[in-house]
Amino acid sequence: MNELTLAIDIGGTKIAAGLVDRDGHLVHTAKRPTPDPTTTATAADPRALAADAERVWAVVDELITEAVTVARGMVRGVGIASAGPIDLHAGTVSPINIACWRGFPLRDRAAAVLPGMPVRLGGDGLCMALGEHRAGAGRGARFLLGMVVSTGVGGGLVLDGAPYDGRTGNAGHVGHVVVNQDGAPCSCGGRGCVETIAGGPRMAQWARDNGWGGGPEDDAKELADAAAAGDPVARRAFRRGATAVAAMIASVAAVCDLDLVVIGGGVARSGPLLFDPVREALARHARLDYLTGLRVLPAELGGDAGLVGAAALVDNPVDNPVDKS
Repeated sequence: MNELTLAIDIGGTKIAAGLVDRDGHLVHTAKRPTPDPTTTATAADPRALAADAERVWAVVDELITEAVTVARGMVRGVGIASAGPIDLHAGTVSPINIACWRGFPLRDRAAAVLPGMPVRLGGDGLCMALGEHRAGAGRGARFLLGMVVSTGVGGGLVLDGAPYDGRTGNAGHVGHVVVNQDGAPCSCGGRGCVETIAGGPRMAQWARDNGWGGGPEDDAKELADAAAAGDPVARRAFRRGATAVAAMIASVAAVCDLDLVVIGGGVARSGPLLFDPVREALARHARLDYLTGLRVLPAELGGDAGLVGAAALVDNPVDNPVDKS
């Protein structure tokens, strides 16, 4: 077996680990649900929060141990993708959907389990973009935006062929580009972010508010099924979300001089319902000469993009790595 990179992908609903060879191929994967909190603890109850934090870490530790056993001593480094915000310089993460991890020292904890190995950390959006650039729909692109349209809208940038993390490691949070100054409040504290229009739950809620007959628990999948069946309100919801995505893409493309946008995630799996109106609206918004030829493609790697991209961090470092060899 060739040398392998251990990749870890931390999300609010699942935690995944994989072994990736030098060609970007996954040769082992394993997933576990992210533990639900056992308490309703707040910062006023630090012991309960700490206990919940350790329950989440125990899943990561178990996945690392399993992957190292499979690799039989061939691991050359560790790449970690995590939901954010993250702090690359400190090596800590504070995922919005893992409330017990606030400033959690993820990089140092992984390094303690695997002494002597380089451990590198990146945001999940960046790793998705880097994975698609390495082995998916973004192969060959020099200036790439990779984005996920799902419960929220996330993203990452590969600029001039290299991952771009920004000052703190959080560059590429395109879901918080403002597309409606007087729009709805966003989870980030602002208003009118693209996520408030194109995120799956927000699309479904808008459709219900405008006469769609979906139930309160129905989400983007049921909305997509209704739109595919011809429901006019569901189709309007998708067009509204797609138009917001296109306006955001046009803005980011103008700033970063992009040549390709790759879109993945649950909402993106609706196919033409999203991509057709995105491309139509983008043709109206992206009018600068240097944006001629800007392409928008569906992601190819699905949920594996984060693992492939995390592994690529070992060869494309974006942070201050732990390397105690």
